[in-house]
Amino acid sequence: MTYILHIETATKVCSVALSLNGELARIREFKDEGYSHGEQLTLLIQEVLQLQGITAEDLSAVSVSAGPGSYTGLRIGVSTAKGLCYALNIPLIAIDTLESMAEVARIVYPDSNLCPMIDARRMEVFSLITNFESDVLKPVSADVLDEQSYTDFEPFVCFGDGASKMAEIWSGRNILFDLELEPSAKGQIHAAYQKFLNRQFEDVAYFEPAYLKEFYQAPAKK
Repeated sequence: MTYILHIETATKVCSVALSLNGELARIREFKDEGYSHGEQLTLLIQEVLQLQGITAEDLSAVSVSAGPGSYTGLRIGVSTAKGLCYALNIPLIAIDTLESMAEVARIVYPDSNLCPMIDARRMEVFSLITNFESDVLKPVSADVLDEQSYTDFEPFVCFGDGASKMAEIWSGRNILFDLELEPSAKGQIHAAYQKFLNRQFEDVAYFEPAYLKEFYQAPAKK
């Protein structure tokens, strides 16, 4: 039996899933505006293992959201995944955050072009555009958007925490906004299992998330 633990912390959603032979077994997740991932992540991991009746020693690998996304969230998720892999001597698998989001959306919109979007402050977002066959139409990038951005890819479904600020600006275009669709660790399952079978693992010591942008810290409030 191949148990893989999946960790998603790239946004305000903190999500942990457990898969068995490439199928979802357990999942626990929550959304916190305060980014309390550091306090909650290990508790969610314990919950999914206990619900399945296994221990960490039964895991075959750990997959983690590899970015882009929140600098702090990614650091927490990757650090936790690395710690587990090192302690248990099991492989680390990296899954692109936006591709994982598209996988979740594909269940709901199987025949549509998809544009997962993560807020990167002001009018900038991290985004990917892919079609219903998982072909990449626009690769992952950090883009400053305006009223005419991405017109060549319409129609498409736009979702993620970067989508809300575009809903009014892009009103009238052939774009469906789903502001309820959230990132989830279950979006990693298929890709992670294939990488496990193909032994596509990361170096636990040297792996770093794909931030795409330098870390920015807001000025302290007086």
